[in-house]
Amino acid sequence: MKVLYGVQGTGNGHLSRARAMAAAFEGSDLDVDFLFSGRPADRFFDMTCFGGYRVRQGMTFANTEGRVDYLRTVLGNNYWHFFRDVFSLDLSSYDYVITDFEPVTAWAGRLRRKTVISMGHQPAFDHPVPVANRDLRTSLVLKLFAPGSVRVGMHWDKYDAPILPPLLYEAPGPVIKEDRKVLVYLPFESQEKVHELLSQLTDFEFYIYAPGSVHRTMGNLHMRPTSLTGFRTDLHDCEAVICNAGFELPSECLSLGKRLLVKPQGRQMEQASNALALRQLGYGAAVEELDAATIRDWLEHKSPVPRMKFPDVAKAIARWLEAGDFGELALHALSDNLWRQVDVFFEPQAQTD
Repeated sequence: MKVLYGVQGTGNGHLSRARAMAAAFEGSDLDVDFLFSGRPADRFFDMTCFGGYRVRQGMTFANTEGRVDYLRTVLGNNYWHFFRDVFSLDLSSYDYVITDFEPVTAWAGRLRRKTVISMGHQPAFDHPVPVANRDLRTSLVLKLFAPGSVRVGMHWDKYDAPILPPLLYEAPGPVIKEDRKVLVYLPFESQEKVHELLSQLTDFEFYIYAPGSVHRTMGNLHMRPTSLTGFRTDLHDCEAVICNAGFELPSECLSLGKRLLVKPQGRQMEQASNALALRQLGYGAAVEELDAATIRDWLEHKSPVPRMKFPDVAKAIARWLEAGDFGELALHALSDNLWRQVDVFFEPQAQTD
């Protein structure tokens, strides 16, 4: 079977899931082409695993000072360009379409009456998962931005629904924790403010990744440009992580047993809901605003840290896709089988002197 796989490029979590799926497709009977949108072509990195992928402009969300800016989002997208990409995309050779919140492939497939599998974190909100700040606007975005006739959601708990566990790029190795090393990924925040804030906490070393950053060190701050290899190295040996409340990075922290503090992007229902879910499950801490006293207190308070063992979700999805049965019973069976393999335990942490 020949498949077109669309990936939203505004967040690196979508790319991470796609990398995991690209590896799972190797050796399968599926012939998969990738299409990315949501960021300029020259801002994608470490893309060799996707072969001859394509890039389209797509649609994206504008951000101002850590908050979704809906006015700039509405005014900033080129709708003529988007509709042209949707109507010009040739799907005649594809048996079905997969979309990870990517709108060009999703709408092209819907208009041509192809089976469109919407796969990722967003479809989990079709089910009774924790929700914060839901309104009609965000509900419509989740349903209509990248619609699918088959919707496969992922979350940190099954919530008595056909939801899958997180899909991780690679299985974690031995847990390494370099005391007082903290990974920071807050791409939606003002980096100047982040630097000013963290420079006050001189007892800790902060490795700060951000788009457009350059490799440099100032005191206890180690700035790093976005890099798959460098980021994963620092993620694996850090003690703790401070990040926005997306889905993929917190999932990796849970798999590695890293302490987690999230700051949801403002006016973003999905991230506010993720922060709520992490608090309810006892998997992480969350703050609405960042301040030095709160961060210091969290860093110095060494409570037990959750670690989750996940199965190879990507490989299981690849087998499900090969089978071609996208009905409700098959999805429930896939979900049940994967959650039976999930293990959660809490690791005690040494107290700071």
